[in-house]
Amino acid sequence: MFAIVQLGSIQYKISEGDVIESQLLEGEKKESVTLDKVLLFTDGNDIRVGRPYLSDVTVAAEILRQHLGEKVISYKYRRRKTSAWKKGHRQKLTALRITKINAANAKA
Repeated sequence: MFAIVQLGSIQYKISEGDVIESQLLEGEKKESVTLDKVLLFTDGNDIRVGRPYLSDVTVAAEILRQHLGEKVISYKYRRRKTSAWKKGHRQKLTALRITKINAANAKA
């Protein structure tokens, strides 16, 4: 069983027990979050595709930690112009553990 959910502008393929890192979400550690923008759900033979989202499928997740990602460096150089710049930043991330995929009328 897996689902495809949308968090912000990024889509994630998830199943129960997975740990994903997404953009910063509101909430504290050990707090539960409900993800309701589910684009696709499948459970063996039962395949559901949302247009754009599925209204009867939700995903329950638990916040593991709020942290900073790896440093990303942007460097621009112009030859023969004595011009160069280097900038870097660290993205704020939230680690989520998928606890349950809730689907109404799921075929067993």
